[in-house]
Amino acid sequence: MNSHHLLLEEPIRMASILEPSKSTFFAAMTKIVGTLGPKSRTVEIISGCLNAGMSVARFDFSWGDAEYHQETIDNLKTAVKSTKKLCAVMLDTVGPELQVVNKTEHPISLQADTSVVLTPDQAKEATSNLLPINFTGLSKAVKKGDTIFIGQYLFTGSETTSVWLEVISTWGVRNNIDFLSLSYTRHAEDVRQAREFLSKLGDLCQTQIFAKIENIEGLTHFDEILQEADGIILSRGNLGIDLPPEKGLTPLIKILTTSTQR
Repeated sequence: MNSHHLLLEEPIRMASILEPSKSTFFAAMTKIVGTLGPKSRTVEIISGCLNAGMSVARFDFSWGDAEYHQETIDNLKTAVKSTKKLCAVMLDTVGPELQVVNKTEHPISLQADTSVVLTPDQAKEATSNLLPINFTGLSKAVKKGDTIFIGQYLFTGSETTSVWLEVISTWGVRNNIDFLSLSYTRHAEDVRQAREFLSKLGDLCQTQIFAKIENIEGLTHFDEILQEADGIILSRGNLGIDLPPEKGLTPLIKILTTSTQR
């Protein structure tokens, strides 16, 4: 298969897209990962992103269903053919963060200076004063005085680990994803388990795993995570929730320095 045919017909399976570009007048040493969302999923918009330098298209499965994202990746393939630009695919799934089980379609509003009870009893209805969660071991995982943040990822509650494994084994296999973004990576074992799962899927045995460092636990075990993962993604927004502002910069500098020296 010649390179021209590969360019048009096989836009996926190209982990080498992240390798440094050949020397040019304007050498591009940094690759651009673009998230394809509601306002950036048409063929026209994606083509513009490719022409502007997007190297990897990220599909965020923390929202939207498989059918929605399939339409988007089909548009990506069309854009790749029309622009003759290579683009790899990254699948980003929800990690092991705790989720509030809200079985109603109504939003939950929390009031300042009020008490909220977190319960593992998922049969209870979520209210502004009672939040069922998908974790039975919370009482053993926290101690008196600990701070619990309730933010953007704690409102759907419909997803489970098995659902996300199914997304990888169905949508991921069908579209031959190049990279798996492992959200909320806490230690090296998370990466090893993900790699073992991918190895059983045949077509995804060469898919690279990018560990997302998003909390203190991930920072604590960063060195061991770096040894297992193919790449590191720093979620500065989520880290900013777990770390005091005055302590946030030092570990980030260390991570960047260690990663580039790997």
